[in-house]
This record gives sequence, C-alpha cells and structure tokens, in this order.
Amino acid sequence: MKTVIFIILTIVLLATWTQIYFIFKELSQSKEKFGILKTKADNLIAENAKIKSEIEYFSLPENLEKELRSKFNYKKPEEKMIIVVP
Repeated sequence: MKTVIFIILTIVLLATWTQIYFIFKELSQSKEKFGILKTKADNLIAENAKIKSEIEYFSLPENLEKELRSKFNYKKPEEKMIIVVP
C-alpha cells in the first residue's frame, strides 16, 4: 500500500514539476517577445517624433521654399538661375 501511494505521489510531483517547467519556459519566451516589441515601439515613437518635427518644419512656407530651392533647383518666375560648374 505504501509503495502505491509513493508511486502516485511521485507521478503527481513529476507532473507538477513538468508543468512548472513549461510555465517558466513560456514566461521566458514572453519576456523575450516583450523586449523585442518594446524596442520596436520605442523606434516607432522616435520615428513618429521625427516625422512630426518635419511636418512642423515644412508647414512654414519659407522652409518649404528653401527645401524646394536646394533639392529641385526651384526658382521664382522673376529670378534667374546660375549654375556653377567646378
């Protein structure tokens, strides 16, 4: 009778330890996924802040004109453009 109880208790204890192992393994994986997602979220927040600052910058007409002039050789109709070749 004692051996049967011992075997049953051993099986229950083994099953409990197995469940605890899998719970801790899942917890570790969840922490790793959380870290990856937090990094992505932080990167997206930084990118969002950069885009907002660019929107504010380009919302001013003088800044928009300055960028058009520098990147696309934009000129006003009454202006003349001189291109200097090195």
